[in-house]
Amino acid sequence: MTPSSSRSDGTTPGTPSAPPGDGRYAARARSFDAVAAQYAANRPSYPPALLDAVEALAGRSLSGIRAADVGAGTGISTGLLHGRGADVLAVEPGPGMAAEFRRVHPRIPIVRGSGDALPLATASMDLLTYAQSWHWTEPRRSVPEALRVLRPGGALALWWNTEALDVPWIEAAARRAGRFLGLDEKAEKAEKDEKDEKDMRTERSPGTARPAHSLAADPSGTLSFEHRRVRWSRSVPVDTRLANIGSHSQFLILGEEATAPFFAEERNHLLQAFPEGLVEETYVVELLVAIRP
Repeated sequence: MTPSSSRSDGTTPGTPSAPPGDGRYAARARSFDAVAAQYAANRPSYPPALLDAVEALAGRSLSGIRAADVGAGTGISTGLLHGRGADVLAVEPGPGMAAEFRRVHPRIPIVRGSGDALPLATASMDLLTYAQSWHWTEPRRSVPEALRVLRPGGALALWWNTEALDVPWIEAAARRAGRFLGLDEKAEKAEKDEKDEKDMRTERSPGTARPAHSLAADPSGTLSFEHRRVRWSRSVPVDTRLANIGSHSQFLILGEEATAPFFAEERNHLLQAFPEGLVEETYVVELLVAIRP
């Protein structure tokens, strides 16, 4: 894709690539389309301090910059960037999510595409953002695409809302979900594999091991990320909490019949912890920002 083939909005014609991985991974990626309205209504947003941190690490104000929010979903992060004055374009592969985006944000442009094959012109963006979406890409493809699309000095920003596991009720809820989904054994294996890989990197290059967050985001080592954490909280009804959990792909692919007993039990746990029915959720946003040379 070259600038000469781009549209006036900086996009280029193209077909979005499939998500990486096997069929189950692709099914998880597609699962959001059927619950786009539920996703938009119940997923947490992001605090103003996150956008402050993006500006600080990118070394520029969001106001007036040319930005693309990739894997935009229903537009939670896109709307925040727009509110900060960014000239932002959304990129989203899912038809259901894109339709909900258009309903919620009719004045913000959106194109179909994925981070592995961005439908954007070369050197057309000051900022690329991936909110809760970088993990759906294949870095060996998405890293070169980001470097192609960013202007020199432009920034790639990745972030994820993660639950604050130092809060006792959240840690207990995460354990219950992990047991239900069978994630405990997978997590132990992943932790062991990560430790083994870290040990191997240290043996290969003593004193030069890169931070784990950079290696996870870009195993090739092409990008150098700065890392920040932003802690925040929100108060929501129990039903919103349950609908938020239910909008995650691990639960979606199991279906309502299979997950109904878990959510009934989880409702009881939440009402025991919060008898008035208002849940205090605490999040830690993990933010990574890299500057294109």
